[in-house]
Amino acid sequence: MNTIIVFFLAYMLGSIPAAVWLGKGLHNIDVRQHGSGNAGTTNVIRVLGWKTGMPVLLIDLAKGWLATMIPVFFNLAEPGSALLTNLQILIGLTAIIGHIFPVFAGFRGGKGVATVFGVLLALQPLLTICCFGVFIIVLLITGIVSVSSMSAGIAFPVLLFFFFDTPLLVFKIFSIFVAIALLFTHRKNIRRLLRGEETKLIKWGKKTKTTG
Repeated sequence: MNTIIVFFLAYMLGSIPAAVWLGKGLHNIDVRQHGSGNAGTTNVIRVLGWKTGMPVLLIDLAKGWLATMIPVFFNLAEPGSALLTNLQILIGLTAIIGHIFPVFAGFRGGKGVATVFGVLLALQPLLTICCFGVFIIVLLITGIVSVSSMSAGIAFPVLLFFFFDTPLLVFKIFSIFVAIALLFTHRKNIRRLLRGEETKLIKWGKKTKTTG
């Protein structure tokens, strides 16, 4: 398969705006005009509920995983080779870019957390499970999805370097890129956190201030 076609397919997969399409199709609502304005799982849950949010999460995960597995499905490189891993990383990045800047939704997408997890699941399942564990622990402690997502993103390179070391330099660079990218896409959340205005998805005890 032509390399250009492969990257095109990955971008198109990433560009599937599940939050926007399901929101409009099931509720006639564009979630980007409500709540935090983000086309992602958390905002969908806040605005439209868990029944719509969970399919969005699964679709966003699946498109990252499927895009990253394209080189495997089409035998584009020798199984287990550095070339295969490099291709998967580059193609996975393309899908993430598609999610953040989707051609099907006016280039206004989500923050890429679920799609990143899908990509990582295809590349390194055990490490991804560990990062997901970090996400869950932080979520249970803070109740804030943005903090949990950023913590999991930062945990990725830390765990990779110290517990899942790989000889592939490109994978190490990719892990650092993922952590920085998640911090960048959450910059508005960071500003709200500093002001004490970030919304909690899980609330323990008394109600907290919410701004979406």
